[in-house]
Amino acid sequence: MLVDQLQRPLRNLRLSVTDRCNLRCQYCMPELDYVWLPREDLLHFEEISRLVDVFMSLGVNHIRLTGGEPLLRRDLSTLVDMIAGKEGLNDLALTSNGILLADQIDELKAAGLRRVTVSLDTLRHDRFAKLARFDELTRVRRGIEAAARVFGGVKLDTVVIRGVNDDELVDLIDYGKTVNAEVRFIEYMDVGGATNWSWTDVVSRKDILEQLARHYGGVEEVVEHSSAPADRYRLPDGTVFGIISSTTEPFCASCDRSRLTADGMWYLCLYATRGIDLRAALRAGASIDELKAMIVSGWTARTDRGAESRLALGERRAFVPLSTLKKNPHLEMHTRGG
Repeated sequence: MLVDQLQRPLRNLRLSVTDRCNLRCQYCMPELDYVWLPREDLLHFEEISRLVDVFMSLGVNHIRLTGGEPLLRRDLSTLVDMIAGKEGLNDLALTSNGILLADQIDELKAAGLRRVTVSLDTLRHDRFAKLARFDELTRVRRGIEAAARVFGGVKLDTVVIRGVNDDELVDLIDYGKTVNAEVRFIEYMDVGGATNWSWTDVVSRKDILEQLARHYGGVEEVVEHSSAPADRYRLPDGTVFGIISSTTEPFCASCDRSRLTADGMWYLCLYATRGIDLRAALRAGASIDELKAMIVSGWTARTDRGAESRLALGERRAFVPLSTLKKNPHLEMHTRGG
């Protein structure tokens, strides 16, 4: 098993297939204009498959397809089919905003996709439009219902922002019960170009648990040994939900995730400002052993504790200027797969 300087294994790969998105959520893409990755730089499916083989030979056994919005990548089921049958793969999942999911879910399942997570921040049409600039709530809910039908269940990711949707926590859990969905509440994070972030907008895990306990009664922690980002809890009726507390209680010490962008830049941490260009090496004719050496060198030297470093800065953290973001789109959260 390949481990970094903190003995964290290389196990989970978040694989972005596009930087494009059909929403403009205020915590991810709050600006009016963005610079997109050149289309000719995007990895072909065969190139992605080859890099996946290299990563899996070094210990990766969990892969999540991300974006932008991954369902915007044409013929995505073809890539799913290329990856799903690889020996040693334990999980192949997809994170989507759900808009296009109902039309593609059966094809994706048939190709070998195993799980789906859908982003859902509100159940109110007016809030959805304000958060994402477009009211696509009806299509998102249709996608969630389709995923629940095909997979028997689904996970829902909710970014909780104070004064925006923090009064919908109970509603979201109750909705999840109707579609066999496990809701995961995510603390608002200061990443990418989300320059509107403020500490005052963060609803902490403690606040979330207190609010839910007031409504449902006792909330019991689910004790499990996992490197998954969410801590899970059980309500008195048995309903399980999760909280990802990256902002107030980071889990850097157990983080085994890295990110490959749609154009082949490999980032060892969500907060990293520099990546390793695997596309350039691949297209220059690098051998499998040479690609392995690049990955081994990067991971074994890894000391990243990005979320913990941000937490230590408190209110003093500085954001990347918009002009810099336009020059380097890799610094945006939607480009590196969230």
